[in-house]
Amino acid sequence: MDKLTSMQVFVTVARLGTFSAAAEELGISRAMASKYVNALESSLGVRLINRTTRHLSLTEVGKVYRDKINTILQEIGEAEQAAASLHTEPRGHLRIMAPPSFGSFHLARLVNEYNRRYPEVMIDLQLSNRAPDLFEDGTDLAIALGEQDDSTLIARKLTSTRFVVCGSPDYFNRFGKPKKPEELSSHNCLTLSQQSVITTWKFRIDGKLITLNPRGNFQANTSDPLRIAAIQGSGLIQMPTYIVGLDLQHKRLLPVLEEFEPDELPIYATYIHRKFLSAKVRTFVDFLYEQFQPRPYWENWF
Repeated sequence: MDKLTSMQVFVTVARLGTFSAAAEELGISRAMASKYVNALESSLGVRLINRTTRHLSLTEVGKVYRDKINTILQEIGEAEQAAASLHTEPRGHLRIMAPPSFGSFHLARLVNEYNRRYPEVMIDLQLSNRAPDLFEDGTDLAIALGEQDDSTLIARKLTSTRFVVCGSPDYFNRFGKPKKPEELSSHNCLTLSQQSVITTWKFRIDGKLITLNPRGNFQANTSDPLRIAAIQGSGLIQMPTYIVGLDLQHKRLLPVLEEFEPDELPIYATYIHRKFLSAKVRTFVDFLYEQFQPRPYWENWF
């Protein structure tokens, strides 16, 4: 028989003084209450309760055992309450991994508002371009770009991002605007280096996805330096709008070749497939969805 249940039955019998009273409180039969205590005594190899036809009393061993397991059962109850609280109330450490630009531009902006709602959650934001291993890294939640095919994870779509070719007003005043993708060969294109994930520029022309390898005088392995250089008039970039959307809103950058944009890239929140999702993960994903729907704020430039 279940030992924990046997212990609970025993301390209830010890507290109330009869098997009948204990059985009534626990919602079981008197015979079942007696079986639980008998099983506990058998497993311990000692007698815990002296029984007569008129009354029962604890043995000396029974008194010592009762005192010990009362403490144990109380701690178990407190542990269960704590676990239930973590499931229903957002609290504790929330470890998030995200691509550097998305994490810096957007998650960092939103952390303060989330913490105002849920002050007992401590967020640990890790920025990396590598695909996280949520099981090995101990990461609760990851932001992922593009379609997801890992069946061990839950992937909730938060929004999508466009890919836009853009440059500064100063650059276009000096060099003009390209009208077609092939005209990029006569422009200074600021590109990601071979160490990065994406090194080509994509366009949809006559329904077909075309890949180009534009060239320029500046490369970097992350998007941020290229964005800053473009704002300063150094050349053209092709970037997702979650990186350049706010610059487009404030006219620091201007879009070109919009009719040739490739398909939008979906953005997902991914987390481990669990039967019981913690409140901190659930509320943060819901919060992000709320912020990015029906249309993310970085797309409010067109």
